[in-house]
Amino acid sequence: METKLATPRAVLVGIQLPSVDDVAHIASLEELGRLVHTLGYDVVGTVSQKRDGIGSASLLGKGKLEELAAITGGTGVIASIVVARKSKARERFESAEEKPNSEAVEPGSKVSPPEFVIVDHDLSPSQARNLENATGARVLDRTGVIVEIFHRHAHSREAKLQVEMARLKYVAPRMRESSARSGRQQGAGAGETDLDLDRRKIRDRLAELKEQLEVIQHDNDQRRSARRDQLRVALVGYTNAGKSSVMRALTGSEVLVADQLFATLDTTVRAIQPETKPRVLVSDTVGFIKQLPHDLVASFRSTLAEALEASLLLFVVDASDPTYEAQLEVSREALREIGAEGVPSRLLLNKIDRVSEDDRAALRLKHPEAILLSARSPEDMTALRESIIAFFEATMVDDRLVLPYAKQGLLGEIYESARVLSEDYGETGRILNVRGLPGAIERLRRKLAVS
Repeated sequence: METKLATPRAVLVGIQLPSVDDVAHIASLEELGRLVHTLGYDVVGTVSQKRDGIGSASLLGKGKLEELAAITGGTGVIASIVVARKSKARERFESAEEKPNSEAVEPGSKVSPPEFVIVDHDLSPSQARNLENATGARVLDRTGVIVEIFHRHAHSREAKLQVEMARLKYVAPRMRESSARSGRQQGAGAGETDLDLDRRKIRDRLAELKEQLEVIQHDNDQRRSARRDQLRVALVGYTNAGKSSVMRALTGSEVLVADQLFATLDTTVRAIQPETKPRVLVSDTVGFIKQLPHDLVASFRSTLAEALEASLLLFVVDASDPTYEAQLEVSREALREIGAEGVPSRLLLNKIDRVSEDDRAALRLKHPEAILLSARSPEDMTALRESIIAFFEATMVDDRLVLPYAKQGLLGEIYESARVLSEDYGETGRILNVRGLPGAIERLRRKLAVS
């Protein structure tokens, strides 16, 4: 008889604090559901409660905890129990390379209780342990879900190293001594418990990862330095706002476009198409999200440097999302954290095709400086391209360069870095009237100087 792999099932848990209104609370839980769906899990229920804070040992009140346990098949009681052979957090991260759908189920068999409880807040290790004891399910908090998604979506070596650092920092404080490995080490490292040894291994691995990242980031800094005087645009914004769709439409590149959160982690740099003189480079950066773990922001600081060093930031916002303003503020706050708040920017209200005419009028009134568009509309993207070119045109200057006949090999670089308006020939070399950025022209002038 054929068997099929079971899809992991999860229950969402949310606490509505006094400062959070109903719309924001519902939107946050819906976003958590999309995060869980991105992990490949099915959401089978939601437990929500209004509370003054999230600092209690069980997170939920007694009645809500029992309600949650009834769904997961747990006892609903937080009790001191024998320490598990291995912490659930440790099991999750040790088995992260395996597909989650590992349990084979006979067709027609009885459906088992949900295996996961996913909490829309950050949990302390003791809170997670208490919820696991009471529910009998594996517990992940919001940070744990985001870290796991980053782990699965990282493709480049740099992204993999960055995510591994964040995952190790997340799992280290959640490790617990197992009953099967509770003795102390003999010989080298004598006096250390197994837990101490594991934590030391994590510290050593973090130091190794940091060294490897510094080498990669040095190479990236050199590449960015080589592009310093080029026209550079960075797409920034909330995850799933449509940055990759805008990128594809502007550059004609085959970047991944998926209806998933954090589909793009690796920065892609492409020239705007049809190509301009000088070229305009567009970069697609990692998306932001509410409560993005600090360790992930720190790990991806090098990646986000594309935004810091850009000449123009395009904030891409999903205008059809009722919480778009809060999402925009999350993006701006993340960029403030890396010092990019001073970079010139434009607001792109994307997915406008999903917005009614009345709501469009309200958006224009509220954000008169914004560009309303749909990445699916060729007309809208052509208008955006022209707007980008106009922005850079305003900062360009006209100048006259003399290319010595002995340095004709630099002609291609001149055409790459500036727009050549006319050419003539003089006694000492080729005379070029050009238009470009002041920095780029000054760099060319230094190279053309006769030594």
